[in-house]
Amino acid sequence: MNQHYIDHTDERLMNAIKEGDTQAFDELYRRYSTKLLHYFYRMLGKNEEKAQDFLQDLFLKIVEKPHLFNSNMRFSTWVFTVASNMCKNEYRRLKVRINGDRYVQDLNPTSEDIVLPNIDRQIDHAHFKKMLFEEVEKLDQTKKSTFLLRYQEHLSIKEISQVLDCSEGTVKSRLFYTTRKLAEKLRIFKPSKIGRS
Repeated sequence: MNQHYIDHTDERLMNAIKEGDTQAFDELYRRYSTKLLHYFYRMLGKNEEKAQDFLQDLFLKIVEKPHLFNSNMRFSTWVFTVASNMCKNEYRRLKVRINGDRYVQDLNPTSEDIVLPNIDRQIDHAHFKKMLFEEVEKLDQTKKSTFLLRYQEHLSIKEISQVLDCSEGTVKSRLFYTTRKLAEKLRIFKPSKIGRS
């Protein structure tokens, strides 16, 4: 890690990348690779190999075409917009729709790496997250993406509306519908837990 770049904003790093600065790219990769990998993993049916491929493709685009970065947007919003569009294109390519708007997904749940101070709470929380993401996998692509961007990536309502190219009202209604549906599915837990981690 190059200490020189730690205090740089994402946008400043992108400007440096445009000038061919490979260390600036390394710092940007360090900041976003894990977040984006988790996003791709959840959006692409928990296929780790495909998620890795999409991650590398996205960063390859950043290296090869840094001029495509929209300087009017925050980098975080822009990069998740690119990631979301990549997933949309993949869904279209696969053409595996069922029931009109729901996609076939790998529904095998995986346990999350969770570190909590109290072992009893750790077990309960791990069980909750396992069941939560099992239900998230069943959501259609738009609701799943909205939910993950809000509660996994912690983007604001405004940022999500920019990423998904829809109104803030649409984002809010999707989140309201989705969290209410998940709360009903997971009613053995307290609904207020949804989105916490």
